[in-house]
Amino acid sequence: MQENQKPAAAPRVSFVSLGCPKALVDSERIVTRLRAEGYELARHHAGADVVVVNTCGFLDSAKAESLEAIGAALAENGKVIVTGCMGAEPEAITERFPGVLAVTGPQQYESVVEAVHRAAAPAHDPFVDLVPEQGVKLTPRHYAYLKISEGCDNSCSFCIIPHLRGPLVSRPAADVLREAEKLARAGVKELLVISQDTSAYGRDLRYAESMFGDRAVRARFLDLAKELGELGIWVRLHYVYPYPHVDEAIGLMAEGKVLPYLDIPFQHAAPNVLKAMKRPANEEKTLARIKSWRAACPDLTLRSTFIVGFPGETEEDFETLLQWLDEAEIDRAGAFKYEPVAGAPANDLGLTPVPDEVKENRWKRFMEKQQAVSARLMKRKVGKRLQVIIDEAGGGPAGVLAKGRTKADAPEIDGTAFVAARRPLRPGDIVTMKVERADAYDVYGAAG
Repeated sequence: MQENQKPAAAPRVSFVSLGCPKALVDSERIVTRLRAEGYELARHHAGADVVVVNTCGFLDSAKAESLEAIGAALAENGKVIVTGCMGAEPEAITERFPGVLAVTGPQQYESVVEAVHRAAAPAHDPFVDLVPEQGVKLTPRHYAYLKISEGCDNSCSFCIIPHLRGPLVSRPAADVLREAEKLARAGVKELLVISQDTSAYGRDLRYAESMFGDRAVRARFLDLAKELGELGIWVRLHYVYPYPHVDEAIGLMAEGKVLPYLDIPFQHAAPNVLKAMKRPANEEKTLARIKSWRAACPDLTLRSTFIVGFPGETEEDFETLLQWLDEAEIDRAGAFKYEPVAGAPANDLGLTPVPDEVKENRWKRFMEKQQAVSARLMKRKVGKRLQVIIDEAGGGPAGVLAKGRTKADAPEIDGTAFVAARRPLRPGDIVTMKVERADAYDVYGAAG
């Protein structure tokens, strides 16, 4: 380089990540690779050399949001690369936006990076020490998503995820545990274990062993949970399909090895609707299992999602669902109004569609019922002392309430703990709070 020659400016990439936490992990992997190659992240499309949009294609409403994001990026920047679930059907994007530079499918990290290279070549050779050991995370420093597998082998009639993301592909247990260790060393206090079907982990590998340190660990749901539970940080299990072996994980929760929290997408309770959905359809057995889980681990929190207005759902079916909610006492529940997804088997079942106004009415009634159930359960927490992980600073002389989450709350989707404290509280702190009051979703109290 000549004496007065300035080094070339690092190319800047603006990134949009849409959809679920699994897509967020994909975005983190791409960003980590680009940062290792010297790229900088731009806060705004207008100041970037290229924009990457990681799309969601699960529902028509999600596709619409993704297309809107692509259009906005093209309008503000003009150089756009599209990846993610919508990339599995590139013609849907290129027909609408022929000016995009490239379209790649989900998990095609190398293709995304190559497209970025073509749009804006890296300024210099990569130096791996430009990125932290744990990679670049798009979450706050104190928690991180840990993806243990890709794809799904289930054939739920409302879902096209196997078409978009392919069959189940599990990571070797040792790879997962090494990543978890790096995250813990970097200061992560909570790991959120995710995949499309977490409890199926390792089935495609035939539960093969891999060497982690001085021992062999099987690629099996329970074995992996046990190992993660030895890290001394919060471990939260998401997207757990209710296979029989899930019962075994409740013991780990009772022992305090992993958080007493299960995210299980039950989807419905009426047997004929579940059968049409191709989901486990014995609601009485499910209720019995939930009761046995709570007997073994009284602090267990259950989160779930449900679909109302599925084709063929009758008023009687819907009333069955409301009654089931009361009996099951699901702590955290969300509902979606059924949307027909192009390519989903549910479109060809020959069942009577539920009118939009009926879907809307049932969704409102579901949410009212769930709010009442949640308020009833939350009231039981008043007077208890709960551990809280702080997400937003507060406390100290200013008297601003810190915001955090109890063990019953995952980030972004569950409730909030509002904490008063004499000392300043920072993100990542874990404190004990006495609950003074509660509403349908949140708790309020003081640290000490």
